[in-house]
Amino acid sequence: MCRKTRKMRPESLKWVELLVIRFLYTYVSGSSVEQKIYIELKNTVPCVRLLNATHQIGCQSSISGDTGVLHVLETEADLDWILSTGPHPPYMVLMEATFFTRPTMMRMKNSTRVAGVAVINSNTTAVESFSPHTSCPNQNTGVYREDYGPDLANCSSTVWNPLGNSMSYEDFTFPIFSLKDDNQTQVMRKCYEDHNMRVNGSAPQYPLCAMQLFSHMHAVTDTVTCMRRAEVCDPLSDFNVWASIRPINASAKGHKNNESVVIAAARLDGRSFFWDIGTSAEGTVSGIVTLLAAAHALYPVTQEAPPVRNIFFTFFQGETFDYIGSSRMVYDMKQDKFVINLDNVHSVLEIGQVGLRNGQKLWMHTDPVSRKNSTVDEEVINLVDNIKSVASTLNVSLDEPNTTQALPPSSFQRFLRVQPIPGVVLADHKSSFINRYYESLYDTAAYLNMTYPSDLSPEEQMEYETEASKSLTEVATLVARSLYKQAGGNDRLLINITADAKMMAKLLYGFLVRSNNSWFSSLLPPEAGAKGRSSILESGPPQYYIGLRQDNSVKSVTRFVQFVMANATGTVTSLNQIQCQNPNDVPGESKDLYSYHWVSGPPSANSTEGDPYCVRTSVRLAKALSPAFELPEYGSREYSTWTESRWKTIRARIFLVASPQLEMLTLGVGVTVLLVSLVLTYFISSKAELLFSSTHETPNTTY
Repeated sequence: MCRKTRKMRPESLKWVELLVIRFLYTYVSGSSVEQKIYIELKNTVPCVRLLNATHQIGCQSSISGDTGVLHVLETEADLDWILSTGPHPPYMVLMEATFFTRPTMMRMKNSTRVAGVAVINSNTTAVESFSPHTSCPNQNTGVYREDYGPDLANCSSTVWNPLGNSMSYEDFTFPIFSLKDDNQTQVMRKCYEDHNMRVNGSAPQYPLCAMQLFSHMHAVTDTVTCMRRAEVCDPLSDFNVWASIRPINASAKGHKNNESVVIAAARLDGRSFFWDIGTSAEGTVSGIVTLLAAAHALYPVTQEAPPVRNIFFTFFQGETFDYIGSSRMVYDMKQDKFVINLDNVHSVLEIGQVGLRNGQKLWMHTDPVSRKNSTVDEEVINLVDNIKSVASTLNVSLDEPNTTQALPPSSFQRFLRVQPIPGVVLADHKSSFINRYYESLYDTAAYLNMTYPSDLSPEEQMEYETEASKSLTEVATLVARSLYKQAGGNDRLLINITADAKMMAKLLYGFLVRSNNSWFSSLLPPEAGAKGRSSILESGPPQYYIGLRQDNSVKSVTRFVQFVMANATGTVTSLNQIQCQNPNDVPGESKDLYSYHWVSGPPSANSTEGDPYCVRTSVRLAKALSPAFELPEYGSREYSTWTESRWKTIRARIFLVASPQLEMLTLGVGVTVLLVSLVLTYFISSKAELLFSSTHETPNTTY
């Protein structure tokens, strides 16, 4: 007889399984718990960090986000409460735009009691004037310096933007966000009123409404430092847009033939204090739409009776940040990397800020230093006379500022840095800008007094001729005729060159009110149109901040100008889609002379879908990346060195926060539970054999 003893399987694994299941449940249900605790805020736009060769500007949060008790800034007493007497610092400040001023922000910057700021961006502006840009834009990269008009350098003779407070160029150590005035801002106010408002001057009791802002920036110090460190910042970049009335071989760089060109220029970009906000209606869009409408008016006549000189249209990107686009094009011309050479440039007519003319004079600005050269002066006088001659037949009055006055900030200055070229900058201001909102979020369609009758549909608004569109149509006609005359065209045909008022209305509507409209949609490729997967059309205007764009998939103004210009100066062909994409395979077509675009087309009579077609045009893109990053010279004083910091998370949320005493008690209880759990776990683990296993004898078996 023998006896066999069987040992039971330990059951401690069951406890492990239960713990794993509990953990997974907590993890999976965590999102719903978070939603019950936090209210995530949408439609938020941060102030981000930018860097150049010498310093950093902008804003950022800590890596885990910054948190503070919410307080609404409505009076001076509120500001004192936030900065001095309030018992619950740090504070997250919610303010209307009227309080978003440099004095207020600098007091907050110099305080340790502010965790962040949220500015409510209302559709109606009560701010009389606001420009967070400098008073002397691009003063270090313009033409005036020690060896060129030193008495004109640094705006010593004319302060172009006297309202500029330089707030966009400050470095804030806390996050600053812009919020749309919508239902969520009302929720924030309600949270503040229910929990944080003072009662008879006494401090509110916990729990309090708090806000957390996330906008941590990876780059620090300056561009030289951040470019040395991998993957923390990127150069500001996009594309210039150019076209010519006679096609130029795009594959032949350094175009040094005898063809002379008249350059017609405007800038593409604008900015505000906040990342990606800023329509720049007067500062930028007025020039864009004027030049587009002028090109459209010019095209039929130049094809019928080409002028002696070619007309070269160019839209420069990144001009706000030390002339990125124009400096790159001039650099490429000098290096024989562009389709024309500086020696081909006969003269320049640049369209500056022209949206606030309102029946008043336009001013023709010229450079007093280059005009000391008698040859240049003679050509400038001829250009001015041509413009005056055209204006005499239109409802436009012109004048010249004092001949000793410097040029306003303009792309033309980058050409003059290389060689003396005759040129005029057309603007609605004699000396200082009349734009009260230069480079701010208030330079909008409303500022140009673009108002529409309330009973009009969006499509009817698009074709409605506002006072602004009528005024700019006159300016566009002036520009178009002046360019044709300056290029040596037939004077008898000038009367045939007139800007289309309906087109100007559509341009202003699309660029300042709503890009998602039927006209813009018809001009874009199907994939970028209203029903395309990568549609760039939105309920608001396009993006004017230059950003970090190196492709055509983004909603940049560059993309819109490219295709509007293609429509204005292009020819509809009979090519099918395959031929349009490979025109070199078609006899008589050339990708060296033209670019080809398959566009959506307007809807046909019995359908809401567009009828696509192929457009042949001379419109091209050229890289707008500062030469400083090509050389590379990240500490350059000659070229723009602006970069944007990289980041991972941009978000904002509100929640209720308990008192510090309760938080410490909760922490203490949590630590106690943790320690007890560790002790119990150790004890159970060491005694597992005894606690979770058993032995018993099996019945005797005789063999």
